[in-house]
Amino acid sequence: MTVESGNIVRIVCDDDVVLGGHVWRGATPVCGAVAINCATGVLASYYHYYARFLADRGFVVLTYDYRGIGMSRPERLRGCGYRWRDWGEKDFDAALQFLHQQAPNLPLHVVGHSFGGYLPGLAGHAALIDRMLTVGAQYAYWRDYAARRRAALFLKWHVVMPAMTALCGYFPGRRLGWLEDLPAGVANEWSFRRARMEMGHPRRQRMEVQRRFAAVNARIVAICVEDDELGTPAAIRRSLAYYKNAKVMEAALTPADYGCDRIGHFGLFHARHSGDFWLDTLLWLRDGINPWPDRRFRCDAGV
Repeated sequence: MTVESGNIVRIVCDDDVVLGGHVWRGATPVCGAVAINCATGVLASYYHYYARFLADRGFVVLTYDYRGIGMSRPERLRGCGYRWRDWGEKDFDAALQFLHQQAPNLPLHVVGHSFGGYLPGLAGHAALIDRMLTVGAQYAYWRDYAARRRAALFLKWHVVMPAMTALCGYFPGRRLGWLEDLPAGVANEWSFRRARMEMGHPRRQRMEVQRRFAAVNARIVAICVEDDELGTPAAIRRSLAYYKNAKVMEAALTPADYGCDRIGHFGLFHARHSGDFWLDTLLWLRDGINPWPDRRFRCDAGV
């Protein structure tokens, strides 16, 4: 195995669904372990450059695809029954335990992008997490979208997506050029998300879901990018509010901070940021130092 390619692994969930992923190792001594949680409909391979970057600097890194996506896609997506919540309750929980087994004596950290920064609170073993870095982390409640784009995004994700899902039996995101294909359960949980996330769960499970979030005591640096139309301050704070016992620090970043015109929802994981943002994240993941102190979200940001 080399850090250039990573080592292909299989992660078995408690319901016997098998996830595909990679473990990345590089420089020694090893200072910690990092699980990278993808955004919805984004392949784990999108984060491989960042995973290699972290491995080269002393981390054991796990990248993996959620059930229904990429290396974890079944032969037939239609009718598979996978749900959005499964990605946290089953997939991330299994990935976290797998990483703990790979690096049993190392602090465990999570880098979560978009929905990937929200779902750790759904996992039963999230108490293993020492630190989290979240980027645009939210669960897609439509009223939190940036005001200038809210109508268009509502039409796209909450009208067209459920309609196409009903027609095809899954969401054909790749055919539309929007994102990867999604299981119907995932697409519909996104499309019909309510203001209170627990309302999307059966009544008998709602208190348990909130208890799991409250059990997370990790330290969290939550990043909001000024021109992110999905991960607005309101969206991120709505998600963070469930982490009642975590120590949360906000970091409001702008494209100008990194000498560019646009970052948006996805840009920080592009390799062009290996010499700036990626280096900044090392301070938090390796040393526990927030590289963006005094950068709380502005109430009017992202409108």
